[in-house]
Amino acid sequence: MAKLFTIFLVLMLGIIFLLILTGISIYNKLIRLRTTVRSSWSDIDVQLKKRYDLVPNLVETVKGYASHEKSVFENVAQARSFAIKASTPADKAKAENMFTDTLKSLFAVAEAYPDLKANANFQQLQSQLSDLENSIESARRYYNAVVRDYNITAETFPSNIIASQFKFQKEEFFGLEEPAAERKPVKVSFS
Repeated sequence: MAKLFTIFLVLMLGIIFLLILTGISIYNKLIRLRTTVRSSWSDIDVQLKKRYDLVPNLVETVKGYASHEKSVFENVAQARSFAIKASTPADKAKAENMFTDTLKSLFAVAEAYPDLKANANFQQLQSQLSDLENSIESARRYYNAVVRDYNITAETFPSNIIASQFKFQKEEFFGLEEPAAERKPVKVSFS
């Protein structure tokens, strides 16, 4: 009887030990994913800051050719300020949509001035902005992939038990809205 009790005790201790190891492993995985989410958000912030720093130079270049377009410049400055102040992914996405729209209006003004479009400084700034936009898109995709992995891990069994015990919160995706026209299918006509 004592031998049976000893086997039962060793078996129970083994099960408890495995459960503790599994809990530690899940906790560490959640920590790694959460840290990666924060790091990738920081990468997005760095890219956005570079863009915010580049835009005033672009505005000044356009101002030299189109000084009477004051409202466009004010809108760009206001949207830039709003985007800089946004902190959460949802607020940042909203601000970025507004900022992108004002940049489009700035480039629309630039289209009306052939001398400006031919200006080497303007072309260089436009090229840098395009490169930054590509970097931001890449960083956003990576961030959203990491958030997806983190959220799945935090919400699936058995890791959801550990996540709730240690208050791991669901993270927000960084999604930029596409204009309604870009979501509609393209109509093709051969007439």
